[in-house]
Amino acid sequence: MIIDAHHHLWTAGYAWLRDPSLDRIRRDYTVDDLRAVIGPAGVDRTVLVEAGRCEAAETRLFLEIARDTPEIAGVVGWASLLDPVLAVTIDAYRAGPGGHLLVGIRDQVQAEDDDFLDRAPVRDGLATVAAAGLVNELVVRAAQLPSVARAAEALPHSTFVLDHLGKPGIAAGELGRWRDLIAPVAARANVVAKLSGLVTEANWETWTPDDLKPYVDIAVDLFGTERLMFGSDWPVLEVAASYPEVKDAMIGLLGGSPADVFAGTAISTYHLELT
Repeated sequence: MIIDAHHHLWTAGYAWLRDPSLDRIRRDYTVDDLRAVIGPAGVDRTVLVEAGRCEAAETRLFLEIARDTPEIAGVVGWASLLDPVLAVTIDAYRAGPGGHLLVGIRDQVQAEDDDFLDRAPVRDGLATVAAAGLVNELVVRAAQLPSVARAAEALPHSTFVLDHLGKPGIAAGELGRWRDLIAPVAARANVVAKLSGLVTEANWETWTPDDLKPYVDIAVDLFGTERLMFGSDWPVLEVAASYPEVKDAMIGLLGGSPADVFAGTAISTYHLELT
């Protein structure tokens, strides 16, 4: 079995897609589009992640879609970590159609200040997510990685999932700086990281697997394959590559398809129930 632990669905009207550099992915992406790419790639199940709309309506829709789509094994929904009734919001998601498929919560932390995760009300939100038995999914900039390490230390009973290896500056060659920033994160046993989103941190037009290799090698060294999972970041990846190119590049860089990276870590981290 192969699980893609990170993909999106969206419509062309999402506000962030107005960026002119994203012309090639400014369209609707549906379940039919998802099936068209994962089927030929031999991917069996997926995890659908909130797509930056930052509205509860998106999460409710995604849960309903997942209920009717056997390929989608779980949903990481959106909620504000500063929501004063976050527990009620989570309960409402779970009470709706497909609510049993909610596996995590992700706020758009990358849009916040570098110390956002250090703030007491934000820590309270992270603790609320953990108390609900859900994963705290984090999309952050590399500069925010120190705050990730501090949050993971402060909340040892929460499971954190770091998207896109913390978005290293691959195109700018920021390998050493990124390694120094991510090492303390990897030192926290309650953090799992995704081998996802790397082609879009590299040069979109000229990237090769060799550009990604040192980052993947460091991730394997620091986290071990048992705390890494494969995610395509489709359809964002289409600004730089095709779905098969990304999957094949990762297999090549890992020297095969480790069962934990390509399925086991996602199953255990998100508590996926597969039939």
